[in-house]
Amino acid sequence: MRIDSSAPTRIDLAGGTIDIWPLYLFHHDAQTLNVAISLRARCTLVSRPDSRIVIRSQDTGAEVVAGHWSELREGGELRLVAKLLHYFEAGGLEITTRSESPVGAGIAGSSALNIAICGALARWQGLDLAPDMLLQIAQNVEAQAIDVPTGVQDYRPALYGGVSAVELRVDGIRRVGLDVDPADIERRFVLAYTGASRNSGINNWEMFKRHIDGDRQVIECFDRIRDAAAGMRAALEARDWAEVGRQLNAEWDHRKRLAPGVTTPGIEDLIGRARGAGAIGAKVCGAGGGGCLFCYTDPADAPAVRHALSEGGARVLDYRVERHGLQVDVAA
Repeated sequence: MRIDSSAPTRIDLAGGTIDIWPLYLFHHDAQTLNVAISLRARCTLVSRPDSRIVIRSQDTGAEVVAGHWSELREGGELRLVAKLLHYFEAGGLEITTRSESPVGAGIAGSSALNIAICGALARWQGLDLAPDMLLQIAQNVEAQAIDVPTGVQDYRPALYGGVSAVELRVDGIRRVGLDVDPADIERRFVLAYTGASRNSGINNWEMFKRHIDGDRQVIECFDRIRDAAAGMRAALEARDWAEVGRQLNAEWDHRKRLAPGVTTPGIEDLIGRARGAGAIGAKVCGAGGGGCLFCYTDPADAPAVRHALSEGGARVLDYRVERHGLQVDVAA
């Protein structure tokens, strides 16, 4: 048997980091906004004639071999994949992973790969998992793999695709698809890889600890980030693109105040170049410190913004808004 599975990465428009439990419980009406994009994470499962397990990463060239799934409890190299195989008690297979996004891009590549693998392994084991159960497994196993709390938003675009609001409520997490024309996003948002990888676990964990410790500046910043997400959602639904740009800038201004490493001189130089070419708003994807940034611009200025980012040393990434989330295909 062969199973091919894939899930999209995402651009987080506003409201990130506040989606880590229990931070959102302290900010009424918290939400995050994101866009699933066509840079997908992929995995392939192929059966073996024995109970052995082979894990290969095409992105890093790493390979792990085990005689049985029980040997993968601690994870080791390729830890996330190993822990997922251990959870699903899957054996007698070879699993190969690859991602179409750069390493450390901040566009939720690990979460997309996580969802792709969970979907594939559930099918491998003949399990009919409800979406909420698959999301819970993915989130909890990733926390085990990276040793710090995880947010809840990144698994939703990977599972569902589209343009979404993830409402963070006392009575649960709710993903709401937004009625936004994907072409409007594609014409107005330029995505680029800065060339520097980031570590979201470090940045997010620092912000998390400061919030729990009662740091008033951090709490105030998260209040303003929540407000910017609400404002951007209203602007997106009203097709008020000028207001989208204003809220994007507000989100980034408050996010930079959360921790010293969120922005860098290199990031600020790229944003400055983009603004000089006509960009109206910009922010870094994910926790910051590196990875990808995206710029909002009038469609007529998008080519100039792309050129400015390239001249500054960034790699502009072509993408489409991905309407479809997790896809699992099975062949005998």
